[in-house]
Amino acid sequence: MSQPDHALPDAAAIARAAERLLAGELVAFPTETVYGLGADAQNPEAVARIYAAKGRPSNHPVIVHVAPGADLGYWVRNISPAARQLIDAFWPGPLTLILPRAPHAGAAVSGGQDSIGLRCPSHPVAQALLRAFAAGKPGGHGGVAAPSANKFGHVSPTRAEHVRGEFPQEVAQGMPVLDGGPAQVGIESTIVDLSRLEQGVGPVLLRPGHVTPAQIEAVLDMPVAMPDAAAPRASGTLKAHYAPHTPLELMTTQHLMDAARGRGLPAGRVAIVAFGAAPAELDARVAWRQVPDDAGRYAQALYTMLRDLDGGGYARILVQAPPADDAWRAVNDRIGRAAAAFTLDTSGLPGT
Repeated sequence: MSQPDHALPDAAAIARAAERLLAGELVAFPTETVYGLGADAQNPEAVARIYAAKGRPSNHPVIVHVAPGADLGYWVRNISPAARQLIDAFWPGPLTLILPRAPHAGAAVSGGQDSIGLRCPSHPVAQALLRAFAAGKPGGHGGVAAPSANKFGHVSPTRAEHVRGEFPQEVAQGMPVLDGGPAQVGIESTIVDLSRLEQGVGPVLLRPGHVTPAQIEAVLDMPVAMPDAAAPRASGTLKAHYAPHTPLELMTTQHLMDAARGRGLPAGRVAIVAFGAAPAELDARVAWRQVPDDAGRYAQALYTMLRDLDGGGYARILVQAPPADDAWRAVNDRIGRAAAAFTLDTSGLPGT
């Protein structure tokens, strides 16, 4: 996956960040998906700092990021042929695998479960940091626990300045924020559970992302199921998540166009996010934001757009519902969870 044309941190900056991780401190770093808030996955106190900084529930697992060529046998009890197939096909890249956790691999990162989420990112800054960190660990067994670098439930960061705005206190206290430019994927990794193959449970999609179920099924030659009641907990799978502070609502095209013309709008200014151009009779209280009609480009722009609109002083953000086909599954997942964060009095709005 190509990376942005951006002046990346030099070797000295990478080395300093790795030293901070080895000392049990936090480091924010770019990946191809979003920016991560990282800590030594084998250091429970360091992992606890992630949870404290984010305000994250302690039973909500975090993903462990490893460098290319890492010894995965250190982290998991066994690596199934299916896991090897997906690793060969999609790593480094935006795919997280949930695998049976080795007993010594810290339970702090798994939310107390007997599984662990592993990912090998493709961003060159992430890879350089992971290699430098692992070089300082016994046997080279280094993994960086890293959820998205934002307060829990908020919009994920896709630029370094988003992280700095989210954690001003930590930055003021010396937390490095490695700037790798805008994230190329823009939404979090696909998460696939392979931890229950020994129990006869095939691959399960826990979170959609850039790597699609169809791509996974093509590699494994087996279906990918949706989560069941016994599926492990995973990052970013709560009903309400990825939300701006400004109330956000999904709307059908017709209801959105009615709102654009001023029908039932609340007091104050409203942002409308839509695929087409604004209607000629756009209400003066509405700011119209046209978005790409390609799922990949929409995903790449989504979080930056939501952060921009969040700072615009709008009363609400009204979003045209994306298409319902598989190409848009990940985008619909993120937008749907963002909208679910709000219980709105929408009695005066169209379509309610």
